[in-house]
Amino acid sequence: MGGMFGGGKPDNSAALAQIESSRAETERLRMKAEQDKRDLQESMAAKRSASRRGGSRMLLSDTRLTPETGVPLDETLGA
Repeated sequence: MGGMFGGGKPDNSAALAQIESSRAETERLRMKAEQDKRDLQESMAAKRSASRRGGSRMLLSDTRLTPETGVPLDETLGA
């Protein structure tokens, strides 16, 4: 009698596909969370480093970002 109603295994391929999709989405979200955490840690470290140095880099002129090149002689310094 069992063979009359298709007594084989039920088709659960849709459920398996949904589980695999859920796993992939979970993995993607986990990787994104790790990247966000890493970015936040780098940002915090940069802020701490800038705080320790006192921000002296901000006092330099934009015309001389590389000290090796020096200041051009034809420019007047100051306002």
